[in-house]
Amino acid sequence: MDDADVVVVGGGLAGLVAARRLAARGATVTLFEREHDVGGRVRSRHDDGYTFDRGFQVLFSAYPAVRRELDLSALDLRDFRPGAIIARPGQRSVLSDPLGDPEAVVESALNREVTIGDKVRTLALRRDLSGTDPTALLGGAERTTREYLADRGFSEQFVEHFAAPFYGGITLDRSLSTSADVFEYTFAMLSRGRTAVPADGMGAISDQLAARAGGVGVDVVRDSSVESVTGGEDGATVRVDGETVDADAVVVATDPSAAQALTGVDAPTTGKACVTLWFVAPNGLELETKGRILLNAADDRPNQVVHHTEAAPEYAPEGADVLSATFLGEQDATDDDLAGEVRDALASWYPERRVDGIECRHVDRIEFAQFAQPPGFQASLPGVRDPDGRVYLAGDYTQWSSIQGALESGRVAAEAVAADT
Repeated sequence: MDDADVVVVGGGLAGLVAARRLAARGATVTLFEREHDVGGRVRSRHDDGYTFDRGFQVLFSAYPAVRRELDLSALDLRDFRPGAIIARPGQRSVLSDPLGDPEAVVESALNREVTIGDKVRTLALRRDLSGTDPTALLGGAERTTREYLADRGFSEQFVEHFAAPFYGGITLDRSLSTSADVFEYTFAMLSRGRTAVPADGMGAISDQLAARAGGVGVDVVRDSSVESVTGGEDGATVRVDGETVDADAVVVATDPSAAQALTGVDAPTTGKACVTLWFVAPNGLELETKGRILLNAADDRPNQVVHHTEAAPEYAPEGADVLSATFLGEQDATDDDLAGEVRDALASWYPERRVDGIECRHVDRIEFAQFAQPPGFQASLPGVRDPDGRVYLAGDYTQWSSIQGALESGRVAAEAVAADT
């Protein structure tokens, strides 16, 4: 690819991976990002010593693309404990993976939110998926996650008390109508690796990818909006900030709506929304989660609460704490009303504690956090070469909605460009 000129549109995870891989092959790569910060949906804010990610996100270290594209040791990961704390008014109970969290074996065994049979079935599922090739887990299942769990014999008690809030947090779908493929894949990754965040926030992932792209010569042009992309038989043209740029190939790595507008290719534009509120406790907050997620077993207001500093103390100044609470779907309630619901939920879960002093510092209302992934969704996704001419697509919407999908799509797009040019 020596002397090939390639333009990448979009500086999210997919665009950064595609740009770095193409530059490493010898191409001259220019990446245009419409915002000042790269990273797309994977970003962090730092405010007065606190770290707030854009919504609640974690990194599954077992994702194949994560291991391939990231330097995990440099990210200085901080781990969440396996499993969760199932919370409802007046009570909390731990449900964890006895193989990954042996300290919680007794607590989990005594947990009455799920049946003994469910605990046995969970271990059997872990065994069945432990040696499966990850690529085989996205085979176009025609069942929902709820149907899959029922077919494996899990009780309604397990589904409603644990699976719905836990996977509601992963897929933003507490109804469990998401494809069973997504459940199997994420369950396998949870079993095989760490669930973690970088000490400096999830935005450190994007920063690392941008630094690695710059290190091989990618020219990252920020605050630049691409207005159009036109593909030809031997190249492509982009119009950016009123100027025309010719290239041998263009990789469109924007969100699906923008990709559809730029290329005319149908992309999944029906998305799942969420609202995440970030709270600080300057004098600390004792919730005793030990780095586990709090799941709301009673209702979805909020779906889950995460005490981030019990897993990653670096998210707050010494002696202070940070926690987030996520509501699924778009919310008509005001930020103050949602914050009040979070305080009320915590007060009901921790009647012995004072939790009303937490301060809501940031709110992320994310209208398109994931695209919908019902059974068979893979068949309707666009392919990397679907646009006309030398224009290519990269983005999780060409794979599946995840960090794995975004990183992998960048690799696939770079290989397609390299093969064609």
